[in-house]
Amino acid sequence: MAMHISLRAGEKIYINGAVLCADRKVSLELLNDATFLLEAHVMKVESATTPLRQLYFIVQIMLMNPSDTVAARDMFEGSIRMIMDISGDASLLAGLSGVKTLVSNGRAFEALKAIRMLFGIEAEILAGRRHVSPTQAA
Repeated sequence: MAMHISLRAGEKIYINGAVLCADRKVSLELLNDATFLLEAHVMKVESATTPLRQLYFIVQIMLMNPSDTVAARDMFEGSIRMIMDISGDASLLAGLSGVKTLVSNGRAFEALKAIRMLFGIEAEILAGRRHVSPTQAA
């Protein structure tokens, strides 16, 4: 199945570890299965300020540099285990379980999308607006 991607002038895309920059507005059609990340979804290291954002950054490294993922995979395993061990929120745990499965199946792009979906839950927990029920903590 072909994937259509539109880029604005100056926008970057990361495909299979290569960085491409469009010098003008362009549409691309990826005809085979490729690992890619749009510049708009790239998190800068200074934005990785929470446990989930750090996890996102680790998975992003795995996606952007697919030839050197051993250290990143080890970091991912340690990070997700730590987050799951300290979290008592059922929704967050379910989401992280899905993320772990996606990464173990080599689906880093989908894992990034799943992590982004959990940012709201994490923000509520960190702000104290989301409380874990006693049955969830047990």
